[in-house]
Amino acid sequence: MASQVFYRKWRPQTMAEVVGQKHVTQTLLNALASQRISHAYLFCGPRGTGKTSTARNLAKAVNCLNNGKGEPCNTCTICQAITEGRCLDVIEVDAASNRRIDEVRDLREKVNYAPNQARYKVYIIDEVHMLTNEAANALLKTLEEPPPYVIFILATTETHKILPTVLSRCQRFDFHRLSQADVVAALARIAATEGIHIEAEALKLIARAATGSLRDAENLLQQLNTYYGTEIGLKEVKSTLGISGDWRARELVKHIVDSNIPAGIATINSVNSDGLDLRQFNRELVEYLRALLLVKTGADDVDLTAEHIKELKDLASRAPLAQILKAVKLFGQLELGLDNYATLPLELALIDSAMPATEEKPRKEETEKPAQAPAPRPATAEKQVKKAAPEAAKKASEPAIAQKSAPAAESTGAGALAAGSLIEQLRANWRKFILEAPGGIGKTPAAALLRSAMPIAIEEDTIVLSFKYPLHKENMEKLENQKTAEKIVSGFLGRPCRLRCVYEPGNNHLLKAALRMGAQIIEAKVEEK
Repeated sequence: MASQVFYRKWRPQTMAEVVGQKHVTQTLLNALASQRISHAYLFCGPRGTGKTSTARNLAKAVNCLNNGKGEPCNTCTICQAITEGRCLDVIEVDAASNRRIDEVRDLREKVNYAPNQARYKVYIIDEVHMLTNEAANALLKTLEEPPPYVIFILATTETHKILPTVLSRCQRFDFHRLSQADVVAALARIAATEGIHIEAEALKLIARAATGSLRDAENLLQQLNTYYGTEIGLKEVKSTLGISGDWRARELVKHIVDSNIPAGIATINSVNSDGLDLRQFNRELVEYLRALLLVKTGADDVDLTAEHIKELKDLASRAPLAQILKAVKLFGQLELGLDNYATLPLELALIDSAMPATEEKPRKEETEKPAQAPAPRPATAEKQVKKAAPEAAKKASEPAIAQKSAPAAESTGAGALAAGSLIEQLRANWRKFILEAPGGIGKTPAAALLRSAMPIAIEEDTIVLSFKYPLHKENMEKLENQKTAEKIVSGFLGRPCRLRCVYEPGNNHLLKAALRMGAQIIEAKVEEK
């Protein structure tokens, strides 16, 4: 006898064996007992939750020769034929490959023929949402009033794609994702029967990776059994799933809490250098950050070891809730690609999460000011601003001369004021207009790079951006990123502009801006004091 994969070998053969769908199976058993069988059912829900298995069990139950009013006996000729897939009166149709109107017309013609052996002809149409609109409409009349010996069972993972007219003709049953406890119990039963010795923590990890799909969990268990044999530990499951190890995620969370950006970037790059899956690493990181958030808010249902919970409590005592919440949001929304700069989103999220609140406070206060439309400035005013910059720097170092030269500074007048107001508007609304950029470009890597920069000067049609880290500056200067960034900034200003990137590790954006523009000379004097 040829070997079978676990999900086929261990397919439920009765309603009672269907895992985690008691609300469906009990309703169907009650209908069988009272002989209130509907002519059309719709089974919808995630993959691997028992939709097709329940449909086959229902087909056996209505045709069972020994019962017919409850669970199938699985011993009569009809039950065995349906189990082995050789019953001519139970027809399974894959709507993904038979989705055209001609195939549905052929099905409508065959519906009119009486069953060969069984009491009912049962049509199980899988992935019914794949039918074309024309094919679904052609099925409507037959679905609504089929012959008395025909039962339709439709199955789908995407109910929202089915025509409302089809939905209205069926009894709908929603299959839920299986809980981790149900998946672990089912896997433990299979492992015990198959002679597989596997740790309880390893079963939990398999169930978590399967995300509520028993079929996925059974496939993963068989894959582990094929590779490692009958002795499977937590280490083997982690290796198969590509999990880097909790210590890296915990280490990065510590760096976020301690605002240790260089160490955090080193951790991310070491994970990348080792060839590990960054998306899987990010999932582990988000899961650990979520656990930290639960501990911080006093939740008790954290599924971790006592050692890890103790470590989380220590981190929670050092980190404000706002910082933890911000980190969960930033890393939870990342879209990691497979290009050469795959670590960039992680690095930017790290910097945003670890940035002290004192650096963000001035920007928040500025965003509360009412935004004003940028006033157009003549080219002559721009030139005056550029000429005034070296004079302003000189005055900053000589307070006495600066006071005497006040009238001269006033001569720059409207140009300096216009430049000051525009650069202030850019700073006050910088992160907001990047995130709200139209067409979805506010979520691109270029937009993420823009958020890590700060505008420090305007030189005619060029915006000068300062970067604290050379890697971000180099990535922004890539042609594709620069074009997207210029499109975002130009959309805010209402006119075409270019960007020029500079590297300034000292984080003195305001001082640099003050030295470039005469309107900021007062701040320069304050800095000298």
